[in-house]
Amino acid sequence: MNSKNIFTDKKLVVLFATICCFLWGSAYPGVKIGYKLFCIKANDVPSEFVFAGYRFALAGIMVIVISIILHKDMKIFNKKNVLQIIILGLTQTLLQYIFFYVGLGYTTGTKGSIMNSTGTFFSIILANFIYKNDKLNISRILGCIIGFAGVIIANFNSDILKFSFSFMGEGFIMLAALVLSASSIYGKRITQKLDSMIVTGYQLFIGGIFLAGLGFVNGGNLSGFNVKAVTLLIYLALLSATAFSLWAALLKYNKVGIISIFNFLVPIFGVLLSGIFLKENIFEVKNLIALILVCFGIVLVYAEKTKVKS
Repeated sequence: MNSKNIFTDKKLVVLFATICCFLWGSAYPGVKIGYKLFCIKANDVPSEFVFAGYRFALAGIMVIVISIILHKDMKIFNKKNVLQIIILGLTQTLLQYIFFYVGLGYTTGTKGSIMNSTGTFFSIILANFIYKNDKLNISRILGCIIGFAGVIIANFNSDILKFSFSFMGEGFIMLAALVLSASSIYGKRITQKLDSMIVTGYQLFIGGIFLAGLGFVNGGNLSGFNVKAVTLLIYLALLSATAFSLWAALLKYNKVGIISIFNFLVPIFGVLLSGIFLKENIFEVKNLIALILVCFGIVLVYAEKTKVKS
């Protein structure tokens, strides 16, 4: 079975997309634990940039090394390709995380998680205008609304009832989601001619280097390096390498609107895994309702693919 068949098989697409979301969801508690291990204080954004930069640069190196082991052609780039990959790294990794980390400093984690989920809407709306075979329809609209409702329920607490909006807070989180959505679509265009794994490796490394550099220039630093801290950093890099590589391949061979709906699983997994690793109670009715709603939303959108091909 070749790459195209693997990443277009319906069951495997669901499996791979769910694995990506599970891995990204595990980053929620992973990053929080990492802040403690590396002695990063609350709202120390420059040090958070350094931490994220190390993570993504290392993830990029991992993907590049694996690409070399798999004997992929690493010398296929012309000047245009190099520029495209640099732009992708500076947007998908650097710019997105600048907006995200700064935004989190001006809002709560709950609102940040919900606002970040608007990226699914952005992806599906942008795809509607860019691709002729990726148009909005009732199933997608309903699926998005139901999935987003699930995210809100999973993160529901008294913060949500406070209807405040800060451009530097919620606004920046939404900008991060928009940048990620647009850059993912841009990445899909690049990978139509280039190997998605190689593109992912280079863009993660480039974005990570710039992100760490930005953090250092603004006074950020990491301390507390030990076996436990380094092991966690390696895990976070590995999950990014795996998830971004799989996601890029899924976007390459499938419609953006079909794949993006799975993003609603990320905050759900984030809530559940944070509960497990941060010793919080996950056995709440709201978590079960949230998971059911998100899964139902995914089914609504993903069922469309079967109808189209039948």
